[in-house]
Amino acid sequence: MHSVGTVALGTSGTSAADVIAVARGNARIELTDEARAALAASREIVDALAAKPDPVYGVSTGFGALASRHIGPDLRAQLQRNIVRSHAAGMGPRVEREVVRALMFLRLKTVCSGHTGVRPEVAQTMADVLNAGITPVVHEYGSLGCSGDLAPLSHCALTLMGEGDAEGPDGALKPAGELLAAHGITPVELREKEGLALLNGTDGMLGMLIMALADLETLYKSADVTAALTLEALLGTEKVLAPELHAIRPHPGQAASAANMLAVLAGSGLTGHHQDDAPRVQDAYSVRCAPQVAGAGRDTMAHARTVAERELAAAVDNPVVLPDGRVESNGNFHGAPVAYVLDFLAIAAADLGSIAERRTDRLLDKNRSHGLPPFLADDAGVDSGLMIAQYTQAALVSEMKRLAVPASADSIPSSAMQEDHVSMGWSAARKLRTAVDNLTRIVAIELYAATRAVELREGLTPAPATQAVIEAIRKAGVEGPGPDRFLAPDLAAADAFVRSGALLAAVEPVTGALA
Repeated sequence: MHSVGTVALGTSGTSAADVIAVARGNARIELTDEARAALAASREIVDALAAKPDPVYGVSTGFGALASRHIGPDLRAQLQRNIVRSHAAGMGPRVEREVVRALMFLRLKTVCSGHTGVRPEVAQTMADVLNAGITPVVHEYGSLGCSGDLAPLSHCALTLMGEGDAEGPDGALKPAGELLAAHGITPVELREKEGLALLNGTDGMLGMLIMALADLETLYKSADVTAALTLEALLGTEKVLAPELHAIRPHPGQAASAANMLAVLAGSGLTGHHQDDAPRVQDAYSVRCAPQVAGAGRDTMAHARTVAERELAAAVDNPVVLPDGRVESNGNFHGAPVAYVLDFLAIAAADLGSIAERRTDRLLDKNRSHGLPPFLADDAGVDSGLMIAQYTQAALVSEMKRLAVPASADSIPSSAMQEDHVSMGWSAARKLRTAVDNLTRIVAIELYAATRAVELREGLTPAPATQAVIEAIRKAGVEGPGPDRFLAPDLAAADAFVRSGALLAAVEPVTGALA
């Protein structure tokens, strides 16, 4: 499906990799001949219905609670313009460029299915806007996640009409009409059903789900690494990671996390000292149960990925054009399937952040760290060490718990009780993005503490993978043990090290690819 830097859109949906390539990698979009033929065929059906005297929802009627009014041919172009203008009612801060690009690309994916009745030239204009690097202004608030992400998609459709504001490829905000003209793009004149078809999808919440899954895949592997480093720094035992122990509770995510930790710890001279000076039978839950908690999150991700793949193959619109020529109303725009997994992921992310913070706290507490200095300080009392780094981590964890409260358990009626149950999926997606961002910082703080703690274990040789991490993070500008210094830059550098994937890049040449 790919050529270099190009994504081809046909009638059968798209892949998560293509969404990320367009949203984050600025890949160009090409419409296949198959898609153009399907677009033309479904448009013929809509044109034929538009010519008949019988009212058809979305073609010759009003919308939502106003669907009972029949609209004559002389007002239909105005009807389509009006739905876009009136529905472009978002408020609040602008959402991120990658979210808007994913939103537009996924709407184009459904348009190209041939089930929407949109003309080929409108689909091509959507691709042209994305290829030009023009990004409509979309606001934080306005979607209830039912009838699709209406307000966000309306702001995108407004740009296609040459109205409202958009961001150019240089990042400057300008009137959309000016940007279209500068790139030789003619604004679209919407015809029957087209305005509605551009607004009626779960595209925003789906795009954010796909990007969150990509980020969480990196984060879960990174958290396995930091958990292994903490176990090592605490002189814990790696015996609890043996594959035969995880085989008798056959959750695949758990087995993968345990295998990752075991790979990182291979060859460590620090593990297995739990029977030395202060014998302990077992490590604390935050260390011993790391694979169980991270594994449950991985399995939650696997379920969310299945939902995303189904949605990527879907054509979400109302009404839809069926192959036999019928145009039928439906409820496929309801965001519940996507909203649920967005909330599930926020819960899993909060728990992963929570267990990582408990491990960090254990590293800093001289009563539980098995010989490490208080707060990993150089001269405790004169130096505070990482005391407040843990406060920052705790504050992030507390916010993660608030973000884990599900949005999809709520509903608020709209459209004069026509749309009386909504998914709040957009809200679930927005808070998940914040949760993923915070989880990255939490993992980075554990990494910062664990690498320092390992270095303070003088006379013991860490695992080769651990040594590779310490060497790489020091080269990245994150300093090791020593007297107190301005800590925020170190934490920011550790965050960048995790966020960029540099942590995994340091480990995997030693361990092999982590699961």
